[in-house]
Amino acid sequence: MRLPAAFCGVAGMKPTYGRVSRYGVIAYASSLDQVGPIAREVADVAVVLEAIAGHDPADSTASPRPVPSYAAALDGSVRGLRLGLPREYFVEGMQPDVERGVRAAVAELERLGAAVEPVSLPHTEYAIATYYLIATAEASSNLARYDGIRYGLREPRPALTEMYEATRAAGFGAEVKRRIMLGTYALSAGYYDAYYLKAQQVRTLIRRDFQQALARCDALVTPVAPTTAFRLGEKTADPLTMYLSDIFTISVNLAGLPALALPCGFDGAGLPIGLQVIGRPFDEATVLRIGHAYEQATAWHRKGAPL
Repeated sequence: MRLPAAFCGVAGMKPTYGRVSRYGVIAYASSLDQVGPIAREVADVAVVLEAIAGHDPADSTASPRPVPSYAAALDGSVRGLRLGLPREYFVEGMQPDVERGVRAAVAELERLGAAVEPVSLPHTEYAIATYYLIATAEASSNLARYDGIRYGLREPRPALTEMYEATRAAGFGAEVKRRIMLGTYALSAGYYDAYYLKAQQVRTLIRRDFQQALARCDALVTPVAPTTAFRLGEKTADPLTMYLSDIFTISVNLAGLPALALPCGFDGAGLPIGLQVIGRPFDEATVLRIGHAYEQATAWHRKGAPL
């Protein structure tokens, strides 16, 4: 939700894992998959999230916690809140316009009464590798069901094995095939402990980093991505470069935390810059309040990106 929202200059929210039911969603990576709203403004995100959040007996991962009024939570100010600014989220190679836009947004939140302090998330550098090991392993398992017999497309062939091969070759694109193969390799005998198990252990360390930072702060503020939107198809020939666009968002997925993306300016080409607000588990109300307060103090959400 956050990268598309940031690239398009609108608001998008990834809720806490379990806050919104995943029932009906085609499973990709079960411990990472989430449902959340994208809308023009933070207030609209709050209304939609309140409508879709809550327990669902059809989803064993959906939390039974009661859903507060997110729309009512928008009325508060950010005065007195402590916001953390992770050092690791301002990396070498970041687009200068993005860093300037995010730091200006942080200064605006300070002007509104929030206290900002530096924090450290030391295992951030391992997030990309950890995410793509866990996600592809789970995708390999989840997508195995699309064999042309029980689910999805079927390519008729005279022999069963030929039908399986033709169906999966025709039914999945190049990126999906790449992820299935990576995940199958990571789960294969002799490699499980070295890759998938190790990734789960690092995931715990990443989650612990966030817990320690959010024990001191009410929320964290970061960029959504190191650059603004890139051209369609520009990075498909270099998957590793494309995956690096996720560097500031996927660690939040690994930790299962709520995070909001909203516009905080434009680069020299007129493309939107995204600000990310990360909160404590099930504290979407505070995240939305921070985003709404910043939005009301600026005019970025009223300006459209060029077509």
